[in-house]
Amino acid sequence: MPRNAFSHVETWVFDLDDTLYRPEVRLFDQIEARMNAWVMESLGLDLPRATRLRRHYWELYGTTLAGLMAEHGTEPDAYLAAVHDIDLSAVAPDPDLAAAVAALPGRKIVFTNGSRAHARNVTAALGLGGVFDALYGFEDAGYTPKPREEAFARVFATDGLAPARAAMFEDAARNLAVPHGLGMRTVLVGTAVEPAAHVHHVTDDLVGFLARLS
Repeated sequence: MPRNAFSHVETWVFDLDDTLYRPEVRLFDQIEARMNAWVMESLGLDLPRATRLRRHYWELYGTTLAGLMAEHGTEPDAYLAAVHDIDLSAVAPDPDLAAAVAALPGRKIVFTNGSRAHARNVTAALGLGGVFDALYGFEDAGYTPKPREEAFARVFATDGLAPARAAMFEDAARNLAVPHGLGMRTVLVGTAVEPAAHVHHVTDDLVGFLARLS
């Protein structure tokens, strides 16, 4: 991976869940369980039907919440607070990641489809509380989820970043299509199932990848 591929980057944009920590931490299992519970209670469904509907909305709308808002008028802030009320004891401070992110030249931000509070809680648990210049959540995107272009447009406009001088790190390949189209350098964190033209780089070692850039 040539370091000069990132020599123009002034803003580093990171997804949160399963990007800044490994999927083995399994925080999203807790979030999914709380999503299912919300759907079951609010719509009167049993667990199998709630699970199917949650996945359907994720595929169709980008997030379960976006589907619930569109189809059922769900109030987003109460939902976000409920589904992100999780146990973070499995998240350990990662000083190597903190050092690698801090060493990057320029501005560092988080942009997640979760809530801003969730981003704050998880980055704090990782020992990254003072590393990022800004944390952006679903509410900052106008309750519009990645991968929709409007979500990126809102957050990037708020932050004032120039996409042509930015890089995006994500664990979901579909969320890199719009950043690629905007001229960003794109990095898939995890294992690529198949090559995608909108993914410039793939890594399953975020710390090692970042260390080679600074």
